[in-house]
Amino acid sequence: MNIYQSNERIFGLDLARALAVIGMILVNYKLAMNAQDAGPVWLQKVTEALEGRASALFVILAGIGVSLMTAKARASGVRELILTAQKTLYRRAAFLFVTGMLLLAIGWSADILHYYAVFLAVAALLLQSTDRKFLLGAAGILVVTIFQLLFLDYSIGWSANYHEYENVWTLSGFTRNLLFNGFHPVFPWLAFFLLGMWLGRKDWLTRKKARTRLLLIAAAAAVFMEMVSRYMMKGLTPLLSSEGARYLFGTKPMPPNLMYFFAAAASALTVLMICIQAAERWRESRWVQTFIRTGQLSLTHYVAHIMVGLAPLQLTGLLENGSIVFSTIYAFIFYAAAAVFSFYWKNHHSRGPLEQLMRRWE
Repeated sequence: MNIYQSNERIFGLDLARALAVIGMILVNYKLAMNAQDAGPVWLQKVTEALEGRASALFVILAGIGVSLMTAKARASGVRELILTAQKTLYRRAAFLFVTGMLLLAIGWSADILHYYAVFLAVAALLLQSTDRKFLLGAAGILVVTIFQLLFLDYSIGWSANYHEYENVWTLSGFTRNLLFNGFHPVFPWLAFFLLGMWLGRKDWLTRKKARTRLLLIAAAAAVFMEMVSRYMMKGLTPLLSSEGARYLFGTKPMPPNLMYFFAAAASALTVLMICIQAAERWRESRWVQTFIRTGQLSLTHYVAHIMVGLAPLQLTGLLENGSIVFSTIYAFIFYAAAAVFSFYWKNHHSRGPLEQLMRRWE
């Protein structure tokens, strides 16, 4: 039986999660160690290219996963099954929100889980919506994002280096961070999630020719958006200043403007299509199996790379050493340990530790 039939897991999604995990760890460790502006230029460029891309891939994958998970309930039209699916999404949202808030409480301002919680709650509300409404919703979110960036102060609440967010535990500060200028605010990050939900309802993931077509389109779009971004920033710098041009036309995730959204979405879809093709072709490879298992424990690894990976650095005073070489090497060491753990854990358990805990919560 082909692994991409509707009743089988699409292992390419797990492979994509595994790549997103290492991208996330590289970026987050660089941020945690305050290593953005030191070290070899080529390494700075490589890690900069990952900023906001791994997270975008994660969110799109989350949207796809929700659509695949609820496909039978939606197709049946049975009210009881739909209500059960919605209840599951709400309970997962609650679990991720609590976990994310705990990470915020220990000082991890870059947490993504409490944003995920909002996305899942929205998914539950929109479970029976048409495909067209997902695209219209994503478009509406992007329009709101444009107006926010034009008329609101994006820097409000942030420290100079964007490491700490003031008043995040007040109602106004938390709401502003959640909706506007946090690391992964609802506007526009919910649009990534809705794009994933829309894609998860299509058969492109299971048709090789369609995947190849989408791969070529996404790769071309990613290159095109980067070229347009550079052209606009260079051409408009005399009018807007370099900072103003980057604010409106850069492809960095902070601030998350339209250029960033389309560039990140295109690059995420490019990686996703490659991963599905690779998993289909080399499914039995031990290396691919290891990556797939690592992706299947992505929630566990996300929390562990903060709680476990950063703890030794905090205790030894190496946390803010400012070396991008050290942060990169440390990220790969942690990822290697996570991959080995995943491979052997999956020999005895169907789900990762936190994945099991969340399933029991449901």
